[in-house]
Amino acid sequence: MRKAPRTVRMRLTLLYGALFTASGAALLAITFLLVRRNTVFKVLLPCAGIDKEDCRYRLARMNPGTRDPMRMLEQQHDALLREFAVQSGIALAIMLLVSLALGWFVAGRVLRPLRTMTTTVQRISARNVHERLSFTGPRDELKDLADTVDGLLGRLEAALDSQKRFVANAAHELRTPLTLERALLEETLTDRRPTVEAFRTAFERILTISVQQGRLLESLLTLATSERGLDGRVPVDLAALTDQVLAARPEPSDGPRLYPRIEPATTAGDPALVERLVANLVDNAMRYNVPGGSVDVATGSRDGQAVLSVSNTGPVVPPEQVARLLEPFQRLDRSARGDGHHGLGLSIVHAIALAHGGTLSALPRPGGGLVVQATFPTGQTDQAGARHRNPAG
Repeated sequence: MRKAPRTVRMRLTLLYGALFTASGAALLAITFLLVRRNTVFKVLLPCAGIDKEDCRYRLARMNPGTRDPMRMLEQQHDALLREFAVQSGIALAIMLLVSLALGWFVAGRVLRPLRTMTTTVQRISARNVHERLSFTGPRDELKDLADTVDGLLGRLEAALDSQKRFVANAAHELRTPLTLERALLEETLTDRRPTVEAFRTAFERILTISVQQGRLLESLLTLATSERGLDGRVPVDLAALTDQVLAARPEPSDGPRLYPRIEPATTAGDPALVERLVANLVDNAMRYNVPGGSVDVATGSRDGQAVLSVSNTGPVVPPEQVARLLEPFQRLDRSARGDGHHGLGLSIVHAIALAHGGTLSALPRPGGGLVVQATFPTGQTDQAGARHRNPAG
């Protein structure tokens, strides 16, 4: 109570008291006017319809021994009104104290759920973020506030769990190549008769591992940048970026065939991140494919949104595994660890789409492979016409 005047309970109590005082004073003023008017009416009633001298004579007969009965009656009237005003003021002061006490009590009852919520939220930390307010009561503003806080705690718990999994997976992915590098160095140093060729082979393998580590760190940086959000937005031609990515990618003669269908699509955001999104989707579609397979890449506008769709042939993906593939360090084949890829491609794509206010959906194809579609809010009016490229071959 050291800061009682600043508490909500004290402010509510003072507000209740002020409202009661204002309404009580107005009620007494109206009552005073009505009583005064009624008293005057009763005073003048004996003199109704006669002149002043006759009224004085009648009042003298009604009040014998009085020198000026008219004056006496006016004094009695004024004294009555003063007494009424004093008694009303005393009653108003007493009821003001009562209203303050009742206001303090009612404000406490009203704010009790808020104090309970505050105590619970203060007790919640990273160790017990699973706790909820679980407020029970009628559907009102307090119930809505409690449900909103519970929803926020749920999202915070999911974010913390995701962060813990991400850190654990990142540590594991970084520890594996470091362990392999150390093993290669120890093997070379413990060789009693090392040769230049042995050193060259070991160094080449270490260099390859370092390149893979660099790619992993670059991917982690891109993922962190995407999840942080955008610093600014500029118009982005999604169709032109897709064209550039496809043109810069050499298509192997024995690899999957590309079938682009590029139509105008524009959005707003970071061109470098959007280009990375397109490149990751195309790379994943080409890498996780089957011999003689295909990759369909399409851009366009639909329902006021810019759309990028990439579908490929490939191994059969169980529907229940699709959502997992959008998480960091998740691969359909968990044993595939020697290809230099760490399962960050789709998670980066997902983060970039969310950072641009868009969505990412992935559906398995019946014959194998995935259909991944990224949608973005339209940044500016699409230009008329479409640009098509012939299938590469």
